[in-house]
Amino acid sequence: MIIAQQKPIKDIAAMIADCKKVLLVGCAGCVTVCLSGGEKETEVLASSLRIMRRLQGNHLETVTYTATRQCDPEYIEALENLVKDVDAVVSLACGVGVQYIAERFHDKWVVPAQNTMFVGGSTAHGVWEERCGLCGDCILHRTGGICPIIRCSKSILNGPCGGSQYGKCEISKDVDCAWQLIYDRMKALGKLDKLLEIQPPKDWSKSRDGGPRKAIREDVMIG
Repeated sequence: MIIAQQKPIKDIAAMIADCKKVLLVGCAGCVTVCLSGGEKETEVLASSLRIMRRLQGNHLETVTYTATRQCDPEYIEALENLVKDVDAVVSLACGVGVQYIAERFHDKWVVPAQNTMFVGGSTAHGVWEERCGLCGDCILHRTGGICPIIRCSKSILNGPCGGSQYGKCEISKDVDCAWQLIYDRMKALGKLDKLLEIQPPKDWSKSRDGGPRKAIREDVMIG
């Protein structure tokens, strides 16, 4: 799941300071789950912006809509009639959603209401942790299902560094040493011998290097 955090309202307000009417678009996908950009958050942000502008003596009209997903073009089409008479669109989705709206409505000022943080999962109510570095070459089968790329502070591939003590990372006593977790997991599975296999240098060409990545499923392509 993509984790995002809403920007400070003063920053969002500054992006639309010269606008009289704006469309705020929420997303019912990841940002709804992480409580930063769903229908509720969209309505609250709209209300907060109106109040802020009213206090400044500068009226702001808002329109709100929550898309099923902002990362799929078919759901962006539903905004066609809503964007016609607004000065700007405020997207509460991740950065992908912002870009999709900007591409579809290229004559409109589209601004992000969120900071896209990382890909992660929930560990407690209201708590999310990064678990995947989107490296494009998954090695979780070698490390007991624990990602050393993102969960090791140094992204070390062949065992812990010298700073690990008592199962904790040297950067903070609150951060588990990923390689301690990997060792414990592989020991429980009876597969410690797998850790003796040298992991080759990471092929980062499958990650962000080389430009934007694209995934194609030819079995579901139309036309």
